[in-house]
Amino acid sequence: MPEFFIEIGSEEIPSGYVEPALIYMREELASFFAGHQIQAGTPQVLGTPRRLVLSVKGVDTLQEDSVDFFQGPSISVAFDDHGEPTKAAIGFARGKGLDVSDLTKQTTPKGEVVCARVEKKGRPTQDHLNEFLPKFIGNIPFPKKMRWQNKTRPFARPLHWITAIFNGKPLQFNFDGIECGKFSPGHRFLKPDKFEVKNLSSYLEQSAKHFLMVDPELRKQKIFEQVQKLAQEAGGSVEEDLSLLNSVNFLVEYPVAIRGDFDPCFLELPKELLVMTMKYHQKYFHVSDEKENLLPYFITISNMPETHQIKNGNERVLRARLEDARFFYNEDKKKKLDDFVSAMKGVVFQKKLGTLYEKMERVSGLSGALSNFICPDKKKQALRAGRLCKADLMTLMVYEFPELQGIMGGYYATYSGEVPEVAQAIKEHYRPAFSGDIPPESELGAIIAVADKLDTIIGCIGVGLIPSGSEDPYGLRRNALGIIQIFLCWGWQVPLINLIEDALRSMDSKLKLEPEVIKKNVLDLFSQRYKSHLDAEGYPHDAIDCVLSTGLDSIVDIKAKVIAFSDLKKQPYFEPLAIAFRRVVSILKEGAEGEVDPLLLNEPAEKKLFEVYLKLHEPVLRHVQKKEFDQALEKISEIKPAVDRFFDEVMVMVEDVSLRNNRFYLLHQISSLFSGLADFSRIILKKG
Repeated sequence: MPEFFIEIGSEEIPSGYVEPALIYMREELASFFAGHQIQAGTPQVLGTPRRLVLSVKGVDTLQEDSVDFFQGPSISVAFDDHGEPTKAAIGFARGKGLDVSDLTKQTTPKGEVVCARVEKKGRPTQDHLNEFLPKFIGNIPFPKKMRWQNKTRPFARPLHWITAIFNGKPLQFNFDGIECGKFSPGHRFLKPDKFEVKNLSSYLEQSAKHFLMVDPELRKQKIFEQVQKLAQEAGGSVEEDLSLLNSVNFLVEYPVAIRGDFDPCFLELPKELLVMTMKYHQKYFHVSDEKENLLPYFITISNMPETHQIKNGNERVLRARLEDARFFYNEDKKKKLDDFVSAMKGVVFQKKLGTLYEKMERVSGLSGALSNFICPDKKKQALRAGRLCKADLMTLMVYEFPELQGIMGGYYATYSGEVPEVAQAIKEHYRPAFSGDIPPESELGAIIAVADKLDTIIGCIGVGLIPSGSEDPYGLRRNALGIIQIFLCWGWQVPLINLIEDALRSMDSKLKLEPEVIKKNVLDLFSQRYKSHLDAEGYPHDAIDCVLSTGLDSIVDIKAKVIAFSDLKKQPYFEPLAIAFRRVVSILKEGAEGEVDPLLLNEPAEKKLFEVYLKLHEPVLRHVQKKEFDQALEKISEIKPAVDRFFDEVMVMVEDVSLRNNRFYLLHQISSLFSGLADFSRIILKKG
């Protein structure tokens, strides 16, 4: 069947722009064909920095015919008393391109109305494509677009050619003065002459002859194979780094891996500094031995075959960068890390929250308070690490390489004679810094990380900087999730509300909102992030809601409760149990708390319910205290028959106030068995 092919050629598009653009193109073309009733296969996308390519096979040459039905005015409005069409009917028919005699009648819930049946003959697919593609090209999303020279339509980089073929013939449209055609140029330097494109198969065949590797997956595989081969020849290896691999993949059309050398004397610098310089600044792969020690080699990906000039040029660039890094490192080491602390007084953290120095003081104090809960014997080290954790922001190294904040602080702390625990805590306290990052490996590092992140959350929300929609400039959601991950990793049984109150006291004069408003917003933020975290792990939505609605007293216990509740949901008796407990919750209202008076229990069913409650109360409490939430829920389920009998035989809303209240007190006691574990009113029951 016919095939549609398009290639959009330009100057080199930034690496991070290409893949999202290809995803958009694939989804938009699929939507276009479906929306226009044109039968077509699944779009396939390919791309390099200079070309965005899409192919769709099995495309019909003609759009399917369609029939649309439109309801018009009611019969009484469309025709007068003599059965003649009114202006309403005539206008409705004219608007649909019909004669009044072509209108039909249709009965609807609102009565009888006139109806128009409009038949549309399918148009040639190429006509639709010629109309659609200029808009399609202009709408490709890029983070940043610009207008180039005298062009009126913005694009990521200047466009040079458009190759568009349908059913073996070029389409007829232009975009911003560029006519589409059937030719595509080869590699800019190695073989720039043009070749004719008939379809995807011929395009791939000719691309290979013109030093083009347009399949991103094939190109990525080729890059990694070359990199590993060169690393092995040097006596080392390269770990698979998907982010770097994806980045360099869209920097080249014809990948050639080249190994370069650097002076082994630079290996005296911190490993993270060398890796950061090679990876983030130069897009180089670093080479390590079997013990993960760096070797004095790097591997770069060129768009040209290896030459002496390319290798030497990359070596000179890296040497200059490493010379700068060594200079900054040696200059910074002329001072102790503590000497940089006072400089933070002149740097604003956030205009409403004061300077970095003020933040440091708050973080240090909060670290000390948190250590009182977790490791009182390490409070002195916690206070010290809190004081020094931001000091490296004032160093030359971090000013030049911001990605190394915290890491360099750890090295400088060691060089300044700080104890190893303090140095490691400083090095780790930004973790987890991104999705997939791991929490701090040291207890002290985890304490400083929580104190730092919580100070930012409380401070920003306290001055009204509350995340909304996609807006979260201070990363409060990421910080909240980081704290949750740290608590789960370390199993800390520390009440979150206590830490929030400590943080509120430390910045009382800065806050613009009332403390209770701040607490609510902070707890809502943590609840939302925890819900997303648990949802991503695959737990049932209603199980998460039921547990989180009971509060955030213990972050660790919440997950354990969700696990226990999720297991309970799998039991065959769960739904009847949930229905019974929902009845208990639904009838309760404020003021239902109180002690049950056994003398006022008249009915056998309520006496039995109270008897079972007394029997279960202590065992359930013991299970909860031991964090055996699954056993607690299983034990609670034993009260179900007594609850069902109570509602079948006992009237709660009796006229006798004392009797009515006593029954409310009884039901409240029953609810207390499970209210601290889950809110059964949020359970989603199966239909029927």
